[in-house]
Amino acid sequence: MRFVERQLQTAVNNMVTWSNHNGFTFSTQKTFGVHFCRRLLHPDPELFIQDTPLTLKDECKFLRVIFDKRITFVPHIAYLRKTCLKSLNILRTFSNTSWGADRACLLRVYRSVIRSKLDYGCAAYGSTRPSNLARLNYVHHQALRLCSGAFRTSPIKSLYVELFEPSLTHRRQMLSFCFYFRVLSHENHPLREAFLDLNMARLFNNHPSCIPPLGLCIRKLLLNDFQTIAIYNSNLFGTPPWIVNFSFLNPFKNLLKSETCSDIFRSIFYSHRHRFSDYLPIYTDGSKSTTAAGCAFVCQNDIVSRRLHPFSSIFTSELTAIYMALEYLSNKQPIKAIIYTDSFSVLQAMIGNNNSHKLVQDIKKLRSNLHRRGFKVLFSWIPAHVGIRGNEQADTAAKSAVVYRSEPLPYADIKSALRNWMLNNWQNDWNLEVDNKLHKVKPIVTLWTSSFNRKYEVTLTRLRIGHSRLTHKYLLFGESPPVCSRCNVLLTFVTF
Repeated sequence: MRFVERQLQTAVNNMVTWSNHNGFTFSTQKTFGVHFCRRLLHPDPELFIQDTPLTLKDECKFLRVIFDKRITFVPHIAYLRKTCLKSLNILRTFSNTSWGADRACLLRVYRSVIRSKLDYGCAAYGSTRPSNLARLNYVHHQALRLCSGAFRTSPIKSLYVELFEPSLTHRRQMLSFCFYFRVLSHENHPLREAFLDLNMARLFNNHPSCIPPLGLCIRKLLLNDFQTIAIYNSNLFGTPPWIVNFSFLNPFKNLLKSETCSDIFRSIFYSHRHRFSDYLPIYTDGSKSTTAAGCAFVCQNDIVSRRLHPFSSIFTSELTAIYMALEYLSNKQPIKAIIYTDSFSVLQAMIGNNNSHKLVQDIKKLRSNLHRRGFKVLFSWIPAHVGIRGNEQADTAAKSAVVYRSEPLPYADIKSALRNWMLNNWQNDWNLEVDNKLHKVKPIVTLWTSSFNRKYEVTLTRLRIGHSRLTHKYLLFGESPPVCSRCNVLLTFVTF
Protein backbone atom coordinates (compact mmCIF):
# COMPACT_ATOMS: atom_id res chain seq x y z
CA MET A 1 0.00 0.00 0.00
CA ARG A 2 2.90 2.37 0.65
CA PHE A 3 4.15 1.82 -2.89
CA VAL A 4 0.67 2.51 -4.26
CA GLU A 5 0.46 5.61 -2.07
CA ARG A 6 3.73 6.99 -3.45
CA GLN A 7 2.66 6.34 -7.04
CA LEU A 8 -0.68 8.07 -6.55
CA GLN A 9 0.91 11.04 -4.81
CA THR A 10 3.35 11.43 -7.70
CA ALA A 11 0.43 11.41 -10.16
CA VAL A 12 -1.46 14.01 -8.08
CA ASN A 13 1.62 16.24 -7.91
CA ASN A 14 2.03 16.04 -11.69
CA MET A 15 -1.61 17.02 -12.19
CA VAL A 16 -1.25 19.99 -9.82
CA THR A 17 1.92 21.12 -11.60
CA TRP A 18 0.20 20.89 -14.98
CA SER A 19 -2.84 22.82 -13.72
CA ASN A 20 -0.72 25.62 -12.24
CA HIS A 21 1.21 25.91 -15.49
CA ASN A 22 -1.97 26.13 -17.59
CA GLY A 23 -3.96 28.40 -15.29
CA PHE A 24 -6.27 25.86 -13.67
CA THR A 25 -6.83 25.03 -10.04
CA PHE A 26 -8.10 21.82 -8.45
CA SER A 27 -10.69 22.45 -5.75
CA THR A 28 -9.65 20.63 -2.58
CA GLN A 29 -13.26 20.69 -1.35
CA LYS A 30 -14.63 18.93 -4.45
CA THR A 31 -11.74 16.51 -4.95
CA PHE A 32 -11.83 13.22 -3.08
CA GLY A 33 -10.65 9.65 -3.44
CA VAL A 34 -12.06 6.16 -3.05
CA HIS A 35 -10.03 3.19 -1.87
CA PHE A 36 -11.39 0.23 -3.87
CA CYS A 37 -10.70 -2.99 -2.00
CA ARG A 38 -12.94 -6.03 -1.54
CA ARG A 39 -11.09 -7.64 1.35
CA LEU A 40 -10.44 -4.47 3.42
CA LEU A 41 -7.00 -5.70 4.51
CA HIS A 42 -5.08 -2.52 3.74
CA PRO A 43 -5.19 0.92 5.40
CA ASP A 44 -6.43 3.87 3.37
CA PRO A 45 -3.69 5.85 1.63
CA GLU A 46 -2.84 9.39 2.69
CA LEU A 47 -2.85 11.79 -0.27
CA PHE A 48 -2.36 15.55 -0.39
CA ILE A 49 -3.19 18.36 -2.82
CA GLN A 50 -0.83 21.26 -2.12
CA ASP A 51 -0.38 20.17 1.52
CA THR A 52 -4.16 19.76 1.97
CA PRO A 53 -5.23 16.22 2.91
CA LEU A 54 -7.40 14.55 0.32
CA THR A 55 -10.75 13.33 1.62
CA LEU A 56 -11.50 9.62 1.17
CA LYS A 57 -15.10 8.51 0.69
CA ASP A 58 -16.86 5.17 0.52
CA GLU A 59 -18.39 5.80 -2.92
CA CYS A 60 -18.25 8.15 -5.89
CA LYS A 61 -20.41 8.93 -8.90
CA PHE A 62 -18.64 8.74 -12.25
CA LEU A 63 -20.62 9.30 -15.46
CA ARG A 64 -23.85 8.79 -13.46
CA VAL A 65 -22.75 5.37 -12.16
CA ILE A 66 -22.08 5.08 -8.43
CA PHE A 67 -18.98 3.04 -7.59
CA ASP A 68 -18.68 1.93 -3.97
CA LYS A 69 -15.39 0.94 -2.37
CA ARG A 70 -16.19 -2.80 -2.53
CA ILE A 71 -17.55 -2.71 -6.12
CA THR A 72 -20.90 -4.21 -5.09
CA PHE A 73 -22.94 -1.52 -6.93
CA VAL A 74 -25.55 -1.73 -4.16
CA PRO A 75 -25.69 2.10 -3.75
CA HIS A 76 -26.06 2.55 -7.50
CA ILE A 77 -28.92 0.04 -7.72
CA ALA A 78 -30.67 1.69 -4.77
CA TYR A 79 -30.30 5.12 -6.40
CA LEU A 80 -31.46 3.75 -9.76
CA ARG A 81 -34.50 2.07 -8.22
CA LYS A 82 -35.51 5.23 -6.36
CA THR A 83 -35.15 7.39 -9.47
CA CYS A 84 -37.13 5.03 -11.71
CA LEU A 85 -39.93 4.61 -9.17
CA LYS A 86 -40.44 8.37 -9.25
CA SER A 87 -40.57 8.30 -13.05
CA LEU A 88 -43.37 5.69 -12.89
CA ASN A 89 -45.68 8.52 -11.87
CA ILE A 90 -45.56 9.69 -15.50
CA LEU A 91 -47.15 6.42 -16.61
CA ARG A 92 -49.72 6.65 -13.82
CA THR A 93 -50.69 10.10 -15.05
CA PHE A 94 -51.18 8.90 -18.62
CA SER A 95 -53.01 5.65 -17.94
CA ASN A 96 -56.11 4.22 -16.30
CA THR A 97 -58.14 1.08 -16.80
CA SER A 98 -60.91 2.95 -18.64
CA TRP A 99 -59.16 5.98 -20.17
CA GLY A 100 -55.69 7.22 -21.08
CA ALA A 101 -53.01 6.82 -23.72
CA ASP A 102 -52.83 3.64 -25.75
CA ARG A 103 -50.32 0.87 -25.12
CA ALA A 104 -47.87 1.88 -27.85
CA CYS A 105 -47.60 5.44 -26.52
CA LEU A 106 -47.09 4.26 -22.93
CA LEU A 107 -44.40 1.81 -23.99
CA ARG A 108 -42.57 4.59 -25.83
CA VAL A 109 -42.63 6.71 -22.68
CA TYR A 110 -41.40 3.80 -20.57
CA ARG A 111 -38.58 2.87 -22.93
CA SER A 112 -37.35 6.44 -23.32
CA VAL A 113 -37.73 7.71 -19.74
CA ILE A 114 -37.33 4.65 -17.48
CA ARG A 115 -35.83 1.73 -19.36
CA SER A 116 -33.07 3.90 -20.78
CA LYS A 117 -31.91 4.55 -17.20
CA LEU A 118 -31.95 0.83 -16.43
CA ASP A 119 -29.94 0.10 -19.59
CA TYR A 120 -27.32 2.77 -18.97
CA GLY A 121 -24.19 1.27 -17.46
CA CYS A 122 -25.68 -2.24 -17.21
CA ALA A 123 -22.45 -3.70 -18.62
CA ALA A 124 -20.74 -2.37 -15.47
CA TYR A 125 -23.27 -2.88 -12.69
CA GLY A 126 -24.59 -6.12 -14.25
CA SER A 127 -21.69 -8.02 -12.67
CA THR A 128 -23.18 -7.62 -9.19
CA ARG A 129 -25.03 -10.42 -7.45
CA PRO A 130 -28.43 -11.54 -8.81
CA SER A 131 -30.09 -10.69 -5.49
CA ASN A 132 -29.08 -7.06 -5.96
CA LEU A 133 -30.24 -6.94 -9.57
CA ALA A 134 -33.59 -8.43 -8.58
CA ARG A 135 -34.47 -5.14 -6.88
CA LEU A 136 -34.80 -3.51 -10.31
CA ASN A 137 -37.28 -6.12 -11.52
CA TYR A 138 -40.07 -4.50 -9.50
CA VAL A 139 -39.70 -1.29 -11.53
CA HIS A 140 -39.82 -3.21 -14.80
CA HIS A 141 -42.84 -5.28 -13.82
CA GLN A 142 -44.76 -2.35 -12.39
CA ALA A 143 -44.20 -0.35 -15.59
CA LEU A 144 -45.44 -3.24 -17.75
CA ARG A 145 -48.60 -3.54 -15.65
CA LEU A 146 -49.26 0.18 -16.05
CA CYS A 147 -48.66 0.05 -19.81
CA SER A 148 -50.90 -2.97 -20.38
CA GLY A 149 -53.49 -2.49 -17.65
CA ALA A 150 -52.98 -6.13 -16.60
CA PHE A 151 -54.32 -7.25 -13.23
CA ARG A 152 -51.88 -7.18 -10.32
CA THR A 153 -51.78 -10.97 -10.03
CA SER A 154 -50.85 -11.55 -13.69
CA PRO A 155 -47.86 -13.89 -14.22
CA ILE A 156 -44.65 -12.05 -14.96
CA LYS A 157 -43.74 -14.13 -18.00
CA SER A 158 -47.17 -13.43 -19.47
CA LEU A 159 -46.51 -9.70 -19.16
CA TYR A 160 -43.26 -10.09 -21.07
CA VAL A 161 -44.88 -11.92 -23.97
CA GLU A 162 -48.05 -9.82 -24.06
CA LEU A 163 -46.08 -6.57 -24.42
CA PHE A 164 -43.16 -8.13 -26.33
CA GLU A 165 -40.79 -6.72 -23.72
CA PRO A 166 -37.99 -9.06 -22.55
CA SER A 167 -36.92 -9.46 -18.96
CA LEU A 168 -34.17 -7.25 -17.61
CA THR A 169 -31.90 -10.29 -17.32
CA HIS A 170 -32.17 -11.10 -21.03
CA ARG A 171 -31.81 -7.46 -21.95
CA ARG A 172 -28.72 -6.94 -19.78
CA GLN A 173 -27.11 -9.99 -21.35
CA MET A 174 -27.76 -8.76 -24.87
CA LEU A 175 -26.53 -5.22 -24.12
CA SER A 176 -23.39 -6.57 -22.45
CA PHE A 177 -22.67 -8.75 -25.49
CA CYS A 178 -23.24 -5.78 -27.80
CA PHE A 179 -20.86 -3.69 -25.71
CA TYR A 180 -18.27 -6.47 -25.89
CA PHE A 181 -18.37 -6.66 -29.70
CA ARG A 182 -18.53 -2.89 -30.05
CA VAL A 183 -15.28 -2.65 -28.10
CA LEU A 184 -13.70 -5.29 -30.34
CA SER A 185 -14.79 -3.35 -33.43
CA HIS A 186 -12.62 -0.36 -32.44
CA GLU A 187 -8.96 -1.16 -32.86
CA ASN A 188 -7.74 1.56 -30.48
CA HIS A 189 -10.37 1.09 -27.77
CA PRO A 190 -8.67 1.05 -24.32
CA LEU A 191 -10.65 -2.06 -23.27
CA ARG A 192 -9.91 -4.12 -26.37
CA GLU A 193 -6.71 -5.74 -25.11
CA ALA A 194 -8.32 -6.49 -21.73
CA PHE A 195 -11.25 -8.24 -23.42
CA LEU A 196 -8.96 -10.35 -25.60
CA ASP A 197 -6.58 -11.27 -22.77
CA LEU A 198 -7.46 -14.75 -21.50
CA ASN A 199 -4.43 -15.23 -19.22
CA MET A 200 -6.54 -14.58 -16.12
CA ALA A 201 -9.19 -17.15 -17.03
CA ARG A 202 -7.44 -19.98 -15.18
CA LEU A 203 -7.06 -17.87 -12.04
CA PHE A 204 -10.77 -17.02 -11.86
CA ASN A 205 -11.79 -20.57 -12.73
CA ASN A 206 -9.94 -21.74 -9.60
CA HIS A 207 -11.68 -19.06 -7.49
CA PRO A 208 -15.38 -19.27 -8.40
CA SER A 209 -16.38 -16.97 -5.52
CA CYS A 210 -14.54 -14.06 -7.17
CA ILE A 211 -16.36 -12.12 -9.86
CA PRO A 212 -14.25 -12.21 -13.06
CA PRO A 213 -13.78 -9.21 -15.37
CA LEU A 214 -16.46 -8.36 -17.91
CA GLY A 215 -14.54 -9.88 -20.82
CA LEU A 216 -14.25 -13.28 -19.13
CA CYS A 217 -17.88 -13.20 -17.96
CA ILE A 218 -19.12 -12.60 -21.49
CA ARG A 219 -16.91 -15.23 -23.10
CA LYS A 220 -18.26 -17.83 -20.66
CA LEU A 221 -21.85 -17.06 -21.68
CA LEU A 222 -21.24 -16.70 -25.42
CA LEU A 223 -21.94 -19.60 -27.73
CA ASN A 224 -19.05 -21.04 -29.74
CA ASP A 225 -20.56 -19.49 -32.89
CA PHE A 226 -19.95 -16.01 -31.47
CA GLN A 227 -16.55 -16.67 -29.91
CA THR A 228 -14.96 -17.46 -33.28
CA ILE A 229 -16.35 -14.43 -35.11
CA ALA A 230 -13.95 -11.98 -36.74
CA ILE A 231 -15.25 -8.41 -36.66
CA TYR A 232 -14.47 -5.41 -38.86
CA ASN A 233 -12.53 -2.56 -37.28
CA SER A 234 -14.67 0.55 -37.53
CA ASN A 235 -13.16 3.60 -39.20
CA LEU A 236 -14.48 6.67 -37.42
CA PHE A 237 -13.24 9.03 -40.14
CA GLY A 238 -15.18 7.36 -42.97
CA THR A 239 -14.27 7.91 -46.60
CA PRO A 240 -11.47 10.41 -47.38
CA PRO A 241 -12.74 13.64 -48.99
CA TRP A 242 -10.62 13.17 -52.10
CA ILE A 243 -12.54 10.03 -53.08
CA VAL A 244 -14.65 10.61 -56.20
CA ASN A 245 -18.30 11.38 -55.42
CA PHE A 246 -20.57 8.42 -55.94
CA SER A 247 -23.68 8.39 -58.13
CA PHE A 248 -25.73 5.71 -59.86
CA LEU A 249 -28.12 5.31 -62.78
CA ASN A 250 -31.80 4.51 -62.41
CA PRO A 251 -33.56 4.04 -65.75
CA PHE A 252 -36.75 2.94 -63.89
CA LYS A 253 -37.03 6.12 -61.84
CA ASN A 254 -40.77 6.80 -62.18
CA LEU A 255 -42.03 3.21 -62.10
CA LEU A 256 -43.34 1.23 -59.14
CA LYS A 257 -42.65 -2.47 -59.21
CA SER A 258 -46.03 -3.33 -57.69
CA GLU A 259 -47.88 -1.43 -60.43
CA THR A 260 -45.71 -2.18 -63.48
CA CYS A 261 -45.63 -5.25 -65.68
CA SER A 262 -42.37 -7.19 -65.97
CA ASP A 263 -42.40 -6.79 -69.75
CA ILE A 264 -42.19 -3.01 -69.37
CA PHE A 265 -39.19 -3.32 -67.06
CA ARG A 266 -37.42 -5.60 -69.52
CA SER A 267 -38.19 -3.28 -72.42
CA ILE A 268 -36.74 -0.29 -70.55
CA PHE A 269 -33.69 -2.31 -69.55
CA TYR A 270 -32.99 -3.41 -73.15
CA SER A 271 -33.25 0.21 -74.26
CA HIS A 272 -30.86 1.19 -71.51
CA ARG A 273 -28.39 -1.52 -72.56
CA HIS A 274 -28.53 -0.26 -76.13
CA ARG A 275 -27.41 3.18 -74.94
CA PHE A 276 -24.56 1.68 -72.89
CA SER A 277 -23.66 -1.12 -75.29
CA ASP A 278 -19.95 -0.27 -75.07
CA TYR A 279 -19.98 -0.94 -71.30
CA LEU A 280 -19.27 -4.43 -69.96
CA PRO A 281 -22.34 -5.53 -67.91
CA ILE A 282 -21.77 -7.14 -64.49
CA TYR A 283 -24.75 -8.38 -62.46
CA THR A 284 -24.44 -8.76 -58.69
CA ASP A 285 -26.79 -10.19 -56.10
CA GLY A 286 -26.85 -11.44 -52.51
CA SER A 287 -29.07 -13.91 -50.71
CA LYS A 288 -29.92 -14.53 -47.08
CA SER A 289 -31.77 -17.35 -45.31
CA THR A 290 -32.08 -18.44 -41.71
CA THR A 291 -29.09 -20.79 -41.98
CA ALA A 292 -26.89 -19.41 -44.76
CA ALA A 293 -25.90 -16.32 -46.72
CA GLY A 294 -24.28 -15.98 -50.11
CA CYS A 295 -23.32 -13.57 -52.87
CA ALA A 296 -22.46 -13.80 -56.56
CA PHE A 297 -21.74 -11.79 -59.68
CA VAL A 298 -22.14 -12.64 -63.36
CA CYS A 299 -19.94 -11.19 -66.09
CA GLN A 300 -20.52 -12.61 -69.57
CA ASN A 301 -19.69 -16.34 -69.22
CA ASP A 302 -18.04 -15.97 -65.79
CA ILE A 303 -20.19 -16.75 -62.73
CA VAL A 304 -18.47 -16.32 -59.35
CA SER A 305 -20.33 -17.17 -56.14
CA ARG A 306 -19.23 -17.28 -52.52
CA ARG A 307 -20.83 -18.47 -49.32
CA LEU A 308 -20.72 -16.04 -46.37
CA HIS A 309 -21.06 -16.36 -42.62
CA PRO A 310 -24.67 -17.22 -41.61
CA PHE A 311 -24.82 -14.04 -39.49
CA SER A 312 -24.22 -11.85 -42.55
CA SER A 313 -27.17 -9.63 -43.41
CA ILE A 314 -28.61 -9.24 -46.89
CA PHE A 315 -27.09 -5.74 -46.93
CA THR A 316 -23.62 -7.16 -46.29
CA SER A 317 -24.16 -9.88 -48.90
CA GLU A 318 -25.06 -7.32 -51.57
CA LEU A 319 -22.04 -5.19 -50.68
CA THR A 320 -19.72 -8.22 -50.81
CA ALA A 321 -20.98 -9.10 -54.28
CA ILE A 322 -20.21 -5.60 -55.53
CA TYR A 323 -16.77 -5.66 -53.92
CA MET A 324 -16.03 -9.01 -55.55
CA ALA A 325 -17.04 -7.58 -58.93
CA LEU A 326 -14.65 -4.66 -58.49
CA GLU A 327 -11.86 -7.07 -57.50
CA TYR A 328 -12.62 -9.02 -60.66
CA LEU A 329 -12.24 -5.86 -62.75
CA SER A 330 -8.99 -4.87 -61.05
CA ASN A 331 -7.29 -7.92 -62.59
CA LYS A 332 -8.15 -6.79 -66.14
CA GLN A 333 -6.93 -4.06 -68.41
CA PRO A 334 -8.71 -0.66 -68.15
CA ILE A 335 -12.19 -0.99 -69.62
CA LYS A 336 -15.61 0.56 -69.27
CA ALA A 337 -18.03 -1.46 -67.12
CA ILE A 338 -21.40 -1.02 -65.47
CA ILE A 339 -22.44 -2.94 -62.34
CA TYR A 340 -26.12 -3.79 -61.97
CA THR A 341 -27.61 -4.51 -58.55
CA ASP A 342 -31.18 -4.90 -57.35
CA SER A 343 -30.41 -3.44 -53.88
CA PHE A 344 -31.46 0.19 -53.87
CA SER A 345 -30.45 0.59 -50.19
CA VAL A 346 -26.85 -0.34 -51.00
CA LEU A 347 -26.63 2.30 -53.72
CA GLN A 348 -28.20 4.89 -51.43
CA ALA A 349 -25.72 4.04 -48.66
CA MET A 350 -22.75 4.64 -50.96
CA ILE A 351 -23.95 8.15 -51.80
CA GLY A 352 -23.27 9.45 -48.27
CA ASN A 353 -19.83 10.58 -47.12
CA ASN A 354 -19.83 8.98 -43.66
CA ASN A 355 -20.98 5.38 -43.53
CA SER A 356 -20.02 3.10 -40.68
CA HIS A 357 -20.07 -0.07 -42.82
CA LYS A 358 -16.52 -1.00 -43.68
CA LEU A 359 -17.43 -2.53 -47.06
CA VAL A 360 -19.01 0.72 -48.25
CA GLN A 361 -15.74 2.52 -47.59
CA ASP A 362 -13.72 -0.27 -49.24
CA ILE A 363 -15.92 -0.17 -52.35
CA LYS A 364 -15.46 3.58 -52.69
CA LYS A 365 -11.69 3.30 -52.30
CA LEU A 366 -11.38 0.43 -54.77
CA ARG A 367 -13.58 2.25 -57.32
CA SER A 368 -11.42 5.37 -56.93
CA ASN A 369 -8.27 3.33 -57.53
CA LEU A 370 -9.80 1.84 -60.68
CA HIS A 371 -10.63 5.32 -61.96
CA ARG A 372 -7.04 6.40 -61.44
CA ARG A 373 -5.89 3.38 -63.48
CA GLY A 374 -8.14 4.37 -66.41
CA PHE A 375 -11.26 2.31 -65.67
CA LYS A 376 -14.69 3.83 -66.01
CA VAL A 377 -17.10 2.03 -63.67
CA LEU A 378 -20.78 2.95 -63.44
CA PHE A 379 -23.50 1.59 -61.15
CA SER A 380 -27.15 1.08 -61.98
CA TRP A 381 -30.21 -0.19 -60.14
CA ILE A 382 -32.43 -2.85 -61.70
CA PRO A 383 -35.59 -4.47 -60.31
CA ALA A 384 -35.33 -8.05 -59.10
CA HIS A 385 -37.27 -11.02 -60.46
CA VAL A 386 -38.58 -9.36 -63.62
CA GLY A 387 -36.85 -11.68 -66.08
CA ILE A 388 -33.52 -9.88 -66.58
CA ARG A 389 -31.25 -12.81 -67.44
CA GLY A 390 -28.04 -11.69 -65.74
CA ASN A 391 -29.84 -10.79 -62.51
CA GLU A 392 -31.63 -14.14 -62.41
CA GLN A 393 -28.34 -15.99 -62.90
CA ALA A 394 -26.68 -14.02 -60.09
CA ASP A 395 -29.62 -14.71 -57.78
CA THR A 396 -29.49 -18.46 -58.45
CA ALA A 397 -25.72 -18.56 -57.99
CA ALA A 398 -25.89 -16.66 -54.69
CA LYS A 399 -28.46 -19.08 -53.26
CA SER A 400 -26.44 -22.16 -54.28
CA ALA A 401 -22.98 -20.86 -53.30
CA VAL A 402 -20.67 -23.51 -51.87
CA VAL A 403 -17.16 -22.01 -51.74
CA TYR A 404 -16.75 -20.18 -48.44
CA ARG A 405 -15.39 -16.62 -48.35
CA SER A 406 -13.81 -15.79 -45.01
CA GLU A 407 -14.68 -12.19 -44.26
CA PRO A 408 -15.01 -10.28 -40.97
CA LEU A 409 -18.50 -9.22 -39.96
CA PRO A 410 -19.61 -5.65 -39.26
CA TYR A 411 -20.87 -4.82 -35.79
CA ALA A 412 -24.42 -4.24 -37.09
CA ASP A 413 -24.72 -7.86 -38.30
CA ILE A 414 -23.44 -9.24 -35.00
CA LYS A 415 -25.87 -7.05 -33.09
CA SER A 416 -28.77 -8.40 -35.16
CA ALA A 417 -27.58 -11.98 -34.55
CA LEU A 418 -27.39 -11.31 -30.81
CA ARG A 419 -30.95 -10.03 -30.82
CA ASN A 420 -32.12 -13.19 -32.59
CA TRP A 421 -30.18 -15.26 -30.07
CA MET A 422 -31.95 -13.47 -27.22
CA LEU A 423 -35.35 -14.06 -28.86
CA ASN A 424 -34.57 -17.77 -29.23
CA ASN A 425 -33.69 -18.04 -25.54
CA TRP A 426 -36.84 -16.16 -24.66
CA GLN A 427 -38.90 -18.47 -26.87
CA ASN A 428 -37.35 -21.54 -25.23
CA ASP A 429 -38.31 -20.22 -21.80
CA TRP A 430 -41.84 -19.49 -23.00
CA ASN A 431 -42.22 -23.00 -24.41
CA LEU A 432 -41.90 -24.39 -20.88
CA GLU A 433 -45.00 -22.47 -19.72
CA VAL A 434 -47.46 -25.15 -20.81
CA ASP A 435 -49.99 -24.39 -18.03
CA ASN A 436 -50.08 -20.70 -18.83
CA LYS A 437 -53.32 -19.43 -20.37
CA LEU A 438 -51.62 -16.83 -22.56
CA HIS A 439 -49.35 -19.57 -23.93
CA LYS A 440 -52.41 -21.24 -25.45
CA VAL A 441 -53.42 -17.95 -27.10
CA LYS A 442 -49.94 -16.76 -28.07
CA PRO A 443 -47.46 -19.68 -28.31
CA ILE A 444 -44.95 -17.69 -30.38
CA VAL A 445 -43.12 -14.70 -28.87
CA THR A 446 -43.88 -11.92 -31.32
CA LEU A 447 -45.26 -8.40 -31.47
CA TRP A 448 -49.02 -7.97 -31.65
CA THR A 449 -50.19 -4.55 -32.75
CA SER A 450 -53.40 -3.06 -31.38
CA SER A 451 -55.57 -0.18 -32.57
CA PHE A 452 -58.19 -0.24 -29.79
CA ASN A 453 -58.75 2.47 -27.22
CA ARG A 454 -57.46 2.14 -23.67
CA LYS A 455 -60.54 0.46 -22.19
CA TYR A 456 -60.71 -2.26 -24.88
CA GLU A 457 -56.94 -2.85 -24.67
CA VAL A 458 -57.10 -3.41 -20.91
CA THR A 459 -60.09 -5.75 -21.25
CA LEU A 460 -58.44 -7.74 -24.04
CA THR A 461 -55.17 -8.01 -22.11
CA ARG A 462 -56.87 -9.40 -19.02
CA LEU A 463 -58.86 -11.88 -21.09
CA ARG A 464 -55.72 -13.15 -22.82
CA ILE A 465 -53.73 -13.51 -19.61
CA GLY A 466 -56.70 -14.96 -17.73
CA HIS A 467 -56.37 -12.78 -14.61
CA SER A 468 -59.08 -10.25 -13.75
CA ARG A 469 -60.82 -8.80 -10.74
CA LEU A 470 -63.59 -11.36 -11.07
CA THR A 471 -61.38 -14.45 -11.16
CA HIS A 472 -58.32 -13.50 -9.06
CA LYS A 473 -59.38 -10.81 -6.62
CA TYR A 474 -59.36 -13.45 -3.89
CA LEU A 475 -55.55 -13.57 -3.99
CA LEU A 476 -55.36 -9.95 -2.84
CA PHE A 477 -57.88 -10.27 0.00
CA GLY A 478 -57.01 -13.77 1.19
CA GLU A 479 -60.43 -15.15 0.29
CA SER A 480 -61.54 -18.44 -1.21
CA PRO A 481 -61.49 -18.81 -5.00
CA PRO A 482 -64.80 -17.87 -6.69
CA VAL A 483 -66.92 -20.84 -7.72
CA CYS A 484 -69.64 -20.93 -10.37
CA SER A 485 -73.05 -21.32 -8.69
CA ARG A 486 -74.33 -23.61 -11.47
CA CYS A 487 -71.32 -25.76 -12.41
CA ASN A 488 -69.62 -25.72 -9.01
CA VAL A 489 -66.16 -25.18 -10.65
CA LEU A 490 -63.65 -22.38 -10.36
CA LEU A 491 -64.37 -19.28 -12.42
CA THR A 492 -61.97 -18.97 -15.37
CA PHE A 493 -61.87 -17.54 -18.86
CA VAL A 494 -62.37 -20.00 -21.67
CA THR A 495 -60.30 -19.74 -24.87
CA PHE A 496 -62.11 -20.71 -28.05
